[in-house]
Order: sequence, then structure tokens, then C-alpha cells
Amino acid sequence: MNAATDRAVVPGSAAIERFSRTGFIVVPGLASAKVVAFMRESAEADLAAMREPLEREADLNYPGAPANRQAPGGETIRRLLRVLDRDPAYARWALSDAVLGWIRALLGTPDIRLVQAHHNCVMTKHPRFSSATHWHQDIRYWSFRRNDLVNCWTALGHETRENGCMQIIPGSHRMKLSPERFDREKFFRPDLPENRELIDTAISCTLAPGDVLFFHSGALHAAGRNETDVRKLSAVFSYRAADNPPEPCTRSAAVAEMDPAGQTRIGPKE
Repeated sequence: MNAATDRAVVPGSAAIERFSRTGFIVVPGLASAKVVAFMRESAEADLAAMREPLEREADLNYPGAPANRQAPGGETIRRLLRVLDRDPAYARWALSDAVLGWIRALLGTPDIRLVQAHHNCVMTKHPRFSSATHWHQDIRYWSFRRNDLVNCWTALGHETRENGCMQIIPGSHRMKLSPERFDREKFFRPDLPENRELIDTAISCTLAPGDVLFFHSGALHAAGRNETDVRKLSAVFSYRAADNPPEPCTRSAAVAEMDPAGQTRIGPKE
């Protein structure tokens, strides 16, 4: 199945209702070709230079990843971390009217924060050495007052089933799932029949460059390996309502957040 889409630049009531019901929505072409090019060029330069901070596939031990850094492909990068500190191109996009208009509507408040402790990255999937990501909810390792954040996933190239596009279970952000349905790492267990029934309803979010996937922090999602010969790149940011702060003394509170209202408003370069 393919993801539901909404072509509006500013969400209407139907789009907001769809997101509330399913936990995700795809907005085609929200990022212009120039905006995508700025972020992709910056990401490619940092990947070529191996510019820290980085997350490597070998460090996570996910399915398909190199066994260790000494193995073939052991230095393969999974994520460029802290991208808001890397290049102004990322902040211009993450704090643009195009993105913030959607975020404010989906969170139901004009007073929002751009989280820097989570996501704030470029996700990569390299040929041969990329890993698969099991079914999970982002909130499993986040600590906020409420499980009510919105992620903004911007495709910097084509995303398909063949190169490991996102798959999401519609409505899973609203489900009360018992701890027994997850393993010790809080991944959703595919071996349980009741879980398998849910997984079989998953939607594949195929994207073109500039398409944006907004999804809820509680939505169950997964992604396969990149089986093509072209690297896949995606810029990912997370947002919360001002009245949904991170819990003190947790990883979620370890990095200062951005208040868009207090920033100089800089739109994406054209």
C-alpha cells in the first residue's frame, strides 16, 4: 500500500484529521529542488570528509550491518548527527514557514519547539552495508511529558521499497500496546500473531526528492535495507508543543531546543 498524501502547502482540516487518525501524512514537493540541493550537497560533503559527530552502522548491530568497524564496510555511516550545527541550510529548512505551518497545525498550537536532542540528523542508507530497522516507536527512548511529538522527514532523493523507504502502521500512535508486545530493546515483536496482524496493515511511504513525511512519535514504523546501488539520504527533525517539555535529567533534556518565535525568520534560499 502507498501513503496517503496532501498537496496543500498549509494543511486544511481534512489533512489534520487524517494525521490525527493515521499518525502520518506525506506532503509532496514541500521542499523545493534548491532547498533539497543545498541540504544534499552539505550532507555529501560531510560524508566524504567523515565529519563527526557520526553514527556508524557497525555500532548498532542492526540486521545487515557490518559486524564491527574492522569488518568490510565497518566505517559505513548511518547518520550525520547534530546537523543544525553543521550548515545553516538545515536550520533554514527546519525553521521555514513551509515546515512550521504544518507542525503548528498538526500539534494544534502556535507555540512549538524544535528538538535538538533527537533526530536533528541526516539519515543515510548506503548500498551493500545499510541495515534494516525493526518495528519501533520513536518515543521508546525519548522522555517527554506526553507522547505527542511530530517528526518531519524530508526526502533528499527518491525513497522506495528497494532502497529502504519508511513503512508505518496507520493508527498505531493511538493504540495502547502492552509491554509484552515489545522485546527487551523495545522493538515490536513480529513473532507474535497479534503483532503480525498489525504489521500486515503497514503503509509504504514512497517519496520523491522534496516530499515530506510528517509522522507522530508514537507511530510504529520500520525500514528495510538499501538493495540498490545509490545512497539514500533524508533530513529528519522533531518538534513538540511548548507545554510538552522533556523530563529533567534525561537524554531528551540534554541539548537546548530552538524556539522558532525567538529566531530570526529565515526562509529557504531560492
